[in-house]
Amino acid sequence: MSGTALGLVLAAALCHAIWNIAAKRVRGDGYVFVWWYDVWSAIVWVPVGLVILARAGWPWSWGLLYAPLVSAVAHIAYQLFLQTGYDKADLGVVYPVARGVGPLLTMAVALLAFQERPGWLGVLGGLVIIAGIVVVATGRGSAHRHRTADGILWGGLTGAAIAAYTLWDDHAVTTLALLPVTYFAFGTLWQAVLMAPGLRRHREAGLVAVLRRYRWEVGIVAILSPFAYILVLEAMRTTPVALVAPARESSIVVGSLLAWWLFKEPNPVRKLVGAAVVLSGIALIVA
Repeated sequence: MSGTALGLVLAAALCHAIWNIAAKRVRGDGYVFVWWYDVWSAIVWVPVGLVILARAGWPWSWGLLYAPLVSAVAHIAYQLFLQTGYDKADLGVVYPVARGVGPLLTMAVALLAFQERPGWLGVLGGLVIIAGIVVVATGRGSAHRHRTADGILWGGLTGAAIAAYTLWDDHAVTTLALLPVTYFAFGTLWQAVLMAPGLRRHREAGLVAVLRRYRWEVGIVAILSPFAYILVLEAMRTTPVALVAPARESSIVVGSLLAWWLFKEPNPVRKLVGAAVVLSGIALIVA
C-alpha cells in the first residue's frame, strides 16, 4: 500500500470514528435521524459531485444511474443496523465488532471470489488488525450480558452490510470506473429518496423535533460520513480492496478510546492493547 493510499485511509478512519461518536449520542427514533443526515449529505455532496462530473467533461454511463442505487440499499441497511446497535448496546462493543466483521468478510470474498493477491504480508496485516479488533470486542463491554449480546448481534449485521457495500463500491470505482465523489454523492441522494416512504411509520418521533434536538449530530454525520468514505473510494482506485478494508478499521483505535473517555465505557487497558495490535497490523500492510 502506497503512502498516499495509507494517508487517505487513516484520515478516513479518524473522520469515521468522530461521526460514530456523534451517532452514539442520539436516543430515540434512529430511522428519522438517519434520514435527516442522508438528506443533508445529499444537499452538501450532490452539488460537489455534479461540479466534479462537469469538470471531467460529463462522462456518462448507465453505471452512474444504477450503481449508486445498489450502493444506497446496502448503505441504508448499514446505517439502520448501526443506529439500532447504538441504541441497544455500548459503542465499545458494536463499533469494533462491526468494523471487524466487515473487513473479514470483504477480504475473504476479495481473495476467494475476485482472486485479488495483495501479498502475504498484506494478508497477515489484515488478519492482525482483525485480531486486535477481537481483543477490544471480547472484553466486558457492558454491565449486562444482554447488552453485550445485542452489541455483537447488531455489530455483526452492520459488518455484513459493510462488506456488501465495500465490495460493490470497489466494483463501481474500479471496473465501472465511476468518479468516486460523484458516485457516492448520487448514492446519498438515493438513500434519502428510498427512506422517505418509511417516514410515515415514524411520525410519532416528529421530523422537526429530531432535527432540532440533534442538529449538530446530523451535521457532523452528514459531512464526515460521506467525506470519510470518499477518501476510502479514492484509495480503492490504486490499492486492492483486500488491503483497504482492514486498514480503514484503524478507526476502532480512536473510537474505542473515545467511547471510554466520553461515555465512561469500561476496560480502557484492554482497548489500548487491542489498539496496539491494530497498529501492528497496519505496519505489516505498509511493509
